Amino acid sequence: MLRTYSTPCFSFSSSTCSLQQQGCVQPPQLSVKKTHNFLKSCHCSNPFKCCSEGFSSSVNIQHLTFKSHKRNPIHVSSEYGYPSKPEDQNHVSKQLRAFYLFSRPHTIIGTVIGITSVSLLPLETISDLSPAFFVGLLKAMVPSVLMNIYVVGLNQIFDVEIDKVNKPELPLASGDFSMETGRQIVFISLLMSVGMGIMFQSPPLFCALLISCLLGTAYSIEIPLLRWKRYPLLAASCILIVRAIVVQLAFFAHIQKHVLGRSIVYTKSVVFGVAFMCFFSTVIALFKDIPDVDGDREFGIQSFTVKLGQKKVFWLCVNMLLMAYGAATVIGASSSSMPIKFATVFCHCALALVLWVRAQSVDLSSKEAVTSFYMFIWKASKSISIYLSCCSMLSTSSFLWFADKMVKCGAVCALIYTWWTMLMLLLCHNVTRKIQEKAYYNLSITLVS
Repeated sequence: MLRTYSTPCFSFSSSTCSLQQQGCVQPPQLSVKKTHNFLKSCHCSNPFKCCSEGFSSSVNIQHLTFKSHKRNPIHVSSEYGYPSKPEDQNHVSKQLRAFYLFSRPHTIIGTVIGITSVSLLPLETISDLSPAFFVGLLKAMVPSVLMNIYVVGLNQIFDVEIDKVNKPELPLASGDFSMETGRQIVFISLLMSVGMGIMFQSPPLFCALLISCLLGTAYSIEIPLLRWKRYPLLAASCILIVRAIVVQLAFFAHIQKHVLGRSIVYTKSVVFGVAFMCFFSTVIALFKDIPDVDGDREFGIQSFTVKLGQKKVFWLCVNMLLMAYGAATVIGASSSSMPIKFATVFCHCALALVLWVRAQSVDLSSKEAVTSFYMFIWKASKSISIYLSCCSMLSTSSFLWFADKMVKCGAVCALIYTWWTMLMLLLCHNVTRKIQEKAYYNLSITLVS
């Protein structure tokens, strides 16, 4: 009489091992006497327990689950040894998250909101919100996002050793993406962005993409006379020119001239937006180096934070933002429109108060706390862009008539409610991050299914 035992305590033949690799394991057939001798020669203190924690098999099964002593299951197909569906889902989810981190989403969101808000400034009547406007907005948005991915991706390629110290969670620094994968993403993004800029035949749009490409390349690439991020003034100038000047003026001209078909006339709203975003871009250029001071010092990047220290640069940025909020409050208070006047004063005072309270509680010795405050500044700059577009919409003749005659109080309440919602989002960084991660995981499950 023969009995079957699951026995991980002895060596199998090569034929048996090949069967294991294929997912079909034939357990050895041992007689009772041989089994008794085997159990006596086994060095395990409890061979039956060892066998139960090993692997079990049967001929008529569809999937095998091999368990190590750490109890981590590995799912293998029964016929060819291919990974099963849960592993595919985990792989896709991991790759999506790696691309999400590689694209630096806070910069993409800033680009999308900045372009959308400045594109609303040329509108004069409600009829300007036509399908042609949204098509023109989309033509500006897509190549700009691709150019943004090119710029941040190129920076990660040349900063991979620094990021291993400053930002080890990034995919190139952590090894989730290979250098070849990073180069392919960067090259494809650049090619598609420039191609769209040429195809859409809008000189302001193409100039914006070209300037962003040249300055982003000069900022990161490691060749003589370039790699401007090593020089504080040049590094700050790159960010200020793109974020505060090119985005505001070029995309305003793109919508006004090549979408709405009007002559280019820069309004007070555009001038105010450029001046205000110059403050914010300078603050972002200075503040981004505060969490990265260790890696920058180690690799010889002479940023303002390395030269002056974290505390001085931190409070310089906070005071510059408070000055910008104060100037915006004064300008808004001089407006002839009561809804705009009230919304400007209330919202900028609220943001200044939140900024001051949060700045007091930041622990400069904690990289996580400084990074969280940096993300708060990014979100504040996006909310300012939304505010400028709202004020422009309320300043058009159709909207002013609607506000004066019917719902002036309703417009004020809508602005207050919108800004209160944005303030809550600014304060709930961790909650929104978890929601984003959950959304990407669900997307990966859907793609695999």
